[in-house]
Amino acid sequence: MRLDGPRHPPATGAAPARIVLLLHGYGADGDDLIGLAPAWAPAMPDTLFVSPHAPFPCEGAPFGRQWFGLHGRGDALRLAGLRAASAMVDGFIDDLLAETGLAPSALTLAGFSQGTMLALHAGPRRAEPLAGILGYSGRLLAPELLEREAQSRPPVALVHGERDELVPYASMAEAAAAMEGAGFAVETHGRPGLGHGIDPAGVQAGLAFMARLAGR
Repeated sequence: MRLDGPRHPPATGAAPARIVLLLHGYGADGDDLIGLAPAWAPAMPDTLFVSPHAPFPCEGAPFGRQWFGLHGRGDALRLAGLRAASAMVDGFIDDLLAETGLAPSALTLAGFSQGTMLALHAGPRRAEPLAGILGYSGRLLAPELLEREAQSRPPVALVHGERDELVPYASMAEAAAAMEGAGFAVETHGRPGLGHGIDPAGVQAGLAFMARLAGR
């Protein structure tokens, strides 16, 4: 199954020098996270932003999409769904890099909620390291597998609302500990008073992380 979704081209009007691939959350679609592009594009004018729609209709809502099923599934089934979605994203990354002629080190993988779960799984399992992984309001699934299965270790930034009502705030510290234990460099940003979402300070934290990746 081929992924597709909205794009925000480089503000320069030229061919992209970098890519930010945005993975939306459960029950949303690619039109959701592409809304981050206008906030980031002025400081990243050479960047192509791409926000594919997840492949499956959301089982828990009358609208939106999901990367893999969550309800009524045990850990083994969730992991199988995560691996299948990761393979789709991996192929989509390969297609984007072939289309643009860019190296993996030019692509940042960014996610929200379920999209973060997917980014934290897919990114480290690529042989050549991506520029980085930026995750909002998510968690690391199957942390016990990471050290053994990771093929690359791009830098990671995690941002999470301290009042998140869907994915516990403690998930950020748990993910960071597991990833640091597996040899990843991880930075974390807790957002006081924020629920399950992204606030302006979180947007700026993500931008600062990506600017450092680009050497700006």
